[in-house]
Amino acid sequence: MTGTLHFTAGDGARIAYRFDGPEDRPVLVLSNSIATTFHMWDGQVAELAKSFRVLRYDFRGHGGSDAPAGAYSLDRLGRDVLELLDFLGLARVHFLGLSLGGFVGQWLGIHAPERIERLILSNTSPHLGPASYFDEQIRNVLSASDLSATADMFMRNWFPASMLAGPSKTVEDFHASILAMSPQGLAGCFAAVRDADLRRPISLITAPTLVIGGVDDKVTLASHSEAIAAAIPGAELVLLPGVHLLNVECPAEFVEAVLGFLGAVPNSEATVSNHFTGAETTGVD
Repeated sequence: MTGTLHFTAGDGARIAYRFDGPEDRPVLVLSNSIATTFHMWDGQVAELAKSFRVLRYDFRGHGGSDAPAGAYSLDRLGRDVLELLDFLGLARVHFLGLSLGGFVGQWLGIHAPERIERLILSNTSPHLGPASYFDEQIRNVLSASDLSATADMFMRNWFPASMLAGPSKTVEDFHASILAMSPQGLAGCFAAVRDADLRRPISLITAPTLVIGGVDDKVTLASHSEAIAAAIPGAELVLLPGVHLLNVECPAEFVEAVLGFLGAVPNSEATVSNHFTGAETTGVD
């Protein structure tokens, strides 16, 4: 287990990350939703770290990472991951991304297939629109005196009515986390989602892929998960009875699906692939 560490990306932005789990295990990278930090995974790390060396990081603009001015691109978010893997000397990893993290996972599967052992895409989509919606969100977060309205919106999108109806420390913690975020960082990642369209190239993904969707997801609909699974050759699909942050809402079922999928790879095979072989990063800034 480590505390929060930092590395400097190619454009000078400092990106926060941390490890949990034994150093000799296969590496599993966790990539979270927009408007969250890597603490989104706190409830799952203990179980995942029994089998994996778990690597978490904060998107630029979020948590302990820098928040550069201007719009971010999915290419830049993807290269942040590749540069982190290069910095740590990791040639191949398993990758689990939820929501915006799932966008990044798709990008990696397309542009850096040599770096991905197994890919899990949860509560995500290859494209979300219209662009005008994200332009409005960007204007809102940059002009508001605080992020209360934005936090309320995310709570409605992320959690079921039953969790929102009464006192919930989980909801309160996520809400408070958004209030502490950089408006510029949130706006930058909204721009990355706005401009992303992976509907055609996701068919190029060759890594064994599991797609997890929420039956009642209001943002990345279950139909989006079905479309991703249909587009990626050989992809598996699991739909869970939940909304958007399935790892939080139904953690046992979520972790069971993840471990069941990753358990198909012998530890010895995945461990060997962790050692850096000098593979070059790909993608466009």
